[in-house]
Amino acid sequence: MAKVTFIEHNGIPHTVEIAIGKTVMEAAVNNNVRGIDADCGGECACATCHVYIEPAWLDKIGLPADGSQEASMLSFAAVTQPDSRLSCQIVMTAELDGLVVRMPEGQH
Repeated sequence: MAKVTFIEHNGIPHTVEIAIGKTVMEAAVNNNVRGIDADCGGECACATCHVYIEPAWLDKIGLPADGSQEASMLSFAAVTQPDSRLSCQIVMTAELDGLVVRMPEGQH
């Protein structure tokens, strides 16, 4: 198991455990983290699991490839930033244990 911390827009942190190989979105949904809607269930089709990657983790996670489905879906997300990702597209690895992501004020 690994840990990921979700920080709500208002600064409230939620640290949850996640199995290696599961997505960061699944960690949020399975632990009832408010602010990750995941309307499409992780199919990269809705952008309601949008998060901002903390700078210290950006090199390990990277950004979506130009022209990818994730990059396209982020164009529908509210208030994207250069460090925006869809949490359904981040698969947890041992290297990402301790990951910290911030959540936007809203997903719609």
